[in-house]
Amino acid sequence: MAHGETTLESKELYDGKVIRVTLDTVKLENGDTSLREVVHHHGGACVLAVTPEDEIYMVRQFRYAFGQELWELPAGKLEAGEDPRQAALRELGEECGVAADTLEDFGAVYPTVGYCTEVIYLYLARGLRAARQHLDDDEFLDVYKVPFEKAYQMVLDGTVKDSKSVAGILKYAALRGERHA
Repeated sequence: MAHGETTLESKELYDGKVIRVTLDTVKLENGDTSLREVVHHHGGACVLAVTPEDEIYMVRQFRYAFGQELWELPAGKLEAGEDPRQAALRELGEECGVAADTLEDFGAVYPTVGYCTEVIYLYLARGLRAARQHLDDDEFLDVYKVPFEKAYQMVLDGTVKDSKSVAGILKYAALRGERHA
């Protein structure tokens, strides 16, 4: 049986630069109504860039909402209607100063399914070469080339907490045929 809810009413509560928030009244399967708070987001693109030495590019940057620096794969938000593939290439260059010969679709993740429409598109980049790094004016981060095995361990030990980065690293481990206890 397929489950679903029907939107009866949607009221915009906030419309900002990155998100829009609505309060929706929905009809449930049993006929009752309920409220849903929804954060609307254009989504993002994330890149797992692999060197011939099996290192991956990672960044450390301060994330205000968590009040700490986090380890992440290079990524960025999409503009309305922007092609995620182009955004991934843009972000790899902007954040890491790297261009890629190949960019493989690596799936998508829904980071917060309970209340947000954000979809993050994952890509695997290879054939890397130097490009010009050009961070946004409000972007401050450090770039690292991390041996894949170390990055994988950082996911397992909880050092990497960012969901898109966890997903990308674990998917790459599966692709490589890694079997860790």
